[in-house]
Amino acid sequence: MSEIAAFARVKRPVVSTWRRRHRDFPAAVSQNSGRPLFDGAQVADWLITSGLGNAALAELRSELALFGIVALRDRFTPWQLVETLGSLLCLRRLDGRPLTDGTNGSPDEAEADGTLWSAVLRRAGRIDAEDDFVLRELSSLDATAAPLVRLAEDLVEAAYDEHGAYEWLLAARSRLGLDSLAADAAAPELRRLLTQLTDLRFRLEHGEALTLADPHARAGDLLAALLDDTEDRDRVTVLAADPDERLARITRRRLLLAGVDELDLDVQTGSDLEEHLADPDLVVTQLPYRPGETRSVLTALEEVERVADLLRPGCTALVLGPADALVDALKDTEASRLRSALLRANLVESVIALPGGVLPFRPGYRPALWTLTRGPVREAEGKVLLADISADELTADVRMRLAEDVLLWRAEGFRKLDGHDPRYGRVVPVADLDRAFGGPLTPPAPPAATIWSDEVKERPALIAEAEARLERATAEARAYESGHGPYLGGVLRREGRLPRRTTLGKLIAGRAVTRLPGHRVDDRHLTVDGHHAVIGPEEITGGRPVGARRIDRLVLATEYDRVALTEPGDVIYTLTPRLALHVDHDGFSVVAFPARVLRVAPDADRPLTPRVLAALLGAARGTGRSPSAVRPARRVEDYQLPELTPDEVRRFDAVLADIEHRERLLRAQADALAETRSLTVAGLADGTLTLADVPARRADVRDLPTG
Repeated sequence: MSEIAAFARVKRPVVSTWRRRHRDFPAAVSQNSGRPLFDGAQVADWLITSGLGNAALAELRSELALFGIVALRDRFTPWQLVETLGSLLCLRRLDGRPLTDGTNGSPDEAEADGTLWSAVLRRAGRIDAEDDFVLRELSSLDATAAPLVRLAEDLVEAAYDEHGAYEWLLAARSRLGLDSLAADAAAPELRRLLTQLTDLRFRLEHGEALTLADPHARAGDLLAALLDDTEDRDRVTVLAADPDERLARITRRRLLLAGVDELDLDVQTGSDLEEHLADPDLVVTQLPYRPGETRSVLTALEEVERVADLLRPGCTALVLGPADALVDALKDTEASRLRSALLRANLVESVIALPGGVLPFRPGYRPALWTLTRGPVREAEGKVLLADISADELTADVRMRLAEDVLLWRAEGFRKLDGHDPRYGRVVPVADLDRAFGGPLTPPAPPAATIWSDEVKERPALIAEAEARLERATAEARAYESGHGPYLGGVLRREGRLPRRTTLGKLIAGRAVTRLPGHRVDDRHLTVDGHHAVIGPEEITGGRPVGARRIDRLVLATEYDRVALTEPGDVIYTLTPRLALHVDHDGFSVVAFPARVLRVAPDADRPLTPRVLAALLGAARGTGRSPSAVRPARRVEDYQLPELTPDEVRRFDAVLADIEHRERLLRAQADALAETRSLTVAGLADGTLTLADVPARRADVRDLPTG
């Protein structure tokens, strides 16, 4: 059932709900250690018919084939699965017809495995006689691999072609147990950034025939990402190399299936890229990963130098490597000399410090990116664009802006009057970097576009507005205190017997309190400017401001016809991840599950107020939870409360209301001070603000107590 949840892209409890509510849900066909097992085809058909789950039709079909492949791991090694299925898909592309042709039936009705496999081997020997793509891998297996032929056909049927089927298979390499093959994979946004920086689509649209190269291809992820961005693959020649022969053959098959003609493809086994077929126009590569204990900065820079040697005038290279060699300050004299030589050679176009985590399997690895261009435009000569996004998340917006910075720098260079100010870096003369021999290649100051942005220019006005709000909040607090006097709770020690205890469950049974459920709200329907606030556990526990998530009333009426809005004074509570309560004084909100509502009945025999109920529940004993516990220690109905008299409830509510109002006034002052401090510090830090000598500021202000 957990696999069905992954299959349908839902949480595990949803599958249990489907089994309980839908009588036509497929029955279990067997059991394994007490766990029910289901027929995958039946589950896929049920999901398609019912329309439930979050997986698209094509995903269901491909996932069904992938589950069948994963199930064969007890018969084949992960390497055999990837290599054999890739070879079968490549054979199908080279031959131009299904693998089961000539077996007198569909893939599920094929003849004996031996006959099918013999036919596959004959076709492989005829089509790939020189063993460039498939013959070696297929010849190493016997007829026990015949089920893989049928699974390859299932993948093609789901993906519509061999290329899509192979990409699906390689995307699931970790599920197959090939973590070593996935260890160097880049995050999707990083692959998109590299694709944008090559500007491959624009070059091909303007009639250029290009040669792509990757001297450290590994499984061909970067080259495949570039080819996926264009349809003009008939005008692309690809050169690649990798020391591992297995990886070189995987890359060769991958590029062939991606649409590169066999005659325009040269994937070599080795550490050096030999340019027999053509001279590269674009080089995109990721330097081999080495652990920090054995990593050599000099070796990384020498590999960058070898990439630079591949470039002809007007050609571009993108090199992804370790930040300690490409960006950080260098202590080794020889490495510093080599990096300075590369900078002086007028090759380095930009240096970009990337955020951690863009190589998901190596979260502690700090990557950086160099873009190289031999023969840059005249305006860019002798200068380098330094950018640093290491503290940012590589989102689509950051990626688009950074790519625009680099591409405009490549096309136009530096122009004082009407040039483009980079959003993430600074243009720095190479002479300045050379004088700071071995110094870090990071921007010397915030980007000019940031310093002179409208937000920065408006800082003095924003600070003045915050100061005015502070004055108003202070005056309002003084007026409130002058009208109500200083805070006096009137708290006394109780004499005599303690009040009797009751439970929330008894209050609910006696109709003094009504409990109402929360509602499941789809995140796609949430906005920041809807008509109704959506309040869930994040808002109640303080993780998100109340009102930050909203929903439009038309969407609410159309998609959630059974949702009931809160009433003013409803108490919203959650037990996940801990007990937290919120009094919704305004009402008309939507409560998001697992949060729920407690509504106080004003006509009860011993009525409570929402504030009093929330305060007593928040102070109830036994509401905590052990860090390792899955559920709270007790149900919310078992929480005990004292039975206060009506006068005590009235006075208690008045005290709580007074405290809330005073807190609101103090919070307004604190918020205004916090905004003033933040804007002032930001302006002084980036050099856009200075301070005047204010006579009222006492010289001994630093000696004031901080408590």
